[in-house]
Amino acid sequence: MTVDSRPAGTGPVLRADTVELIRDGRHLLKDVSLTVRPGEHWALLGANGAGKSTLLGLLGAVTHPSRGVVEVLGRTLGRVDVRELRSYLGHVNPRHAPDGPLRVRDVVLTGLTNTAALVPRWTPSPAEEEQADRLIAVLGIGHRAGAGWATLSQGERGRALIARALMPRPRLLLLDEPATGLDLAAREQLLAGIDALRARHPELATVLVTHHLEELPATTTHAMLLRDGLCLAAGPVAEVLTSDLVSACFEHPVRLTRSDDGRWTARAQPIPATVLA
Repeated sequence: MTVDSRPAGTGPVLRADTVELIRDGRHLLKDVSLTVRPGEHWALLGANGAGKSTLLGLLGAVTHPSRGVVEVLGRTLGRVDVRELRSYLGHVNPRHAPDGPLRVRDVVLTGLTNTAALVPRWTPSPAEEEQADRLIAVLGIGHRAGAGWATLSQGERGRALIARALMPRPRLLLLDEPATGLDLAAREQLLAGIDALRARHPELATVLVTHHLEELPATTTHAMLLRDGLCLAAGPVAEVLTSDLVSACFEHPVRLTRSDDGRWTARAQPIPATVLA
């Protein structure tokens, strides 16, 4: 079976239909449905334990649903070789650790072989090397292409791992809390890199997991709010990311604002003095 990783019309890149995931008798996800089309940029939001990373695991063909249907790049989980299917997805894990003292460029090139180290006796083509350099530059770390992995900041590593995930030219990029552990400057550089990437590849679909609205790139088009494994709301960001819905999602009163540059800020509503008394 061969999976076509190139753009294919306007059909969904991902489709989850009334998905449930049950572990030890407990519902981690219940009746969750999601459709992601080319060029859409989804955010999965919710408190810790809401089911965000669990859903991302299904979308990335890492786990199978207990009930329901998950289709990734037009292939149904349970009827496809998931190891091959995963090779056509760009899955960014901020905890990825290269095997050996690799340079940034080498780490990015391992995205072609889906390995933690360069494969012995394998040599990338000039076109593949050029693609790696272009991705490194788009993500704003061109000046670090020859640097050793151990010398990179956490933010530089995050951007390098996104470049690595894009080497197979996937139609879908999955980002699992990519800003975890980053300081303010590194986070802003990472988000700027994601925005630049999306602008340069308009056919690319992305799904990003976070529980901080400040970590959403301005180019986010859609959002899903998860609470206790249930979908509270899903759709265009203007309809989903409202103060009322986000407050219900996190079970705490929150005032949400969006700036002119498309970024979000969330502030907890003050607790009445009578409650604190």
